[in-house]
Amino acid sequence: QIRLVESGGGSVQAGASLRLSCTAPKYPYTTYQMGWFRQAPGKEREGVAAIDSDGELSYADSVKGRFTISEDNAENTIFLLMTSLKPEDSAIYYCAADVSPLVRPLSPDDYHYWGQGTQVTVSS
Repeated sequence: QIRLVESGGGSVQAGASLRLSCTAPKYPYTTYQMGWFRQAPGKEREGVAAIDSDGELSYADSVKGRFTISEDNAENTIFLLMTSLKPEDSAIYYCAADVSPLVRPLSPDDYHYWGQGTQVTVSS
């Protein structure tokens, strides 16, 4: 069982920044592809950003230039720095991981393991 531990999130004003983090467990000979997703009430879960085991990055068009995904390989941790936040960024943000290569990095179907989710609320 792979348990992802998320932290960060909160309530901020529009234009502010937040950073999320997600740590995957360390297992021998295991590397992860990891990503961030979000789900707003009444909407489907959507991919926000992803990073594969080679360090290749993917971003949703809606967050390009504002969000940055990064990693600390030594700690099996990824981060999502969110800047210039907008009310439409409000959602529950989920960390996801998989040990198989990603075909569609921003598709939830490519991931088997999920964090518990953390709420991000941006007020205008």
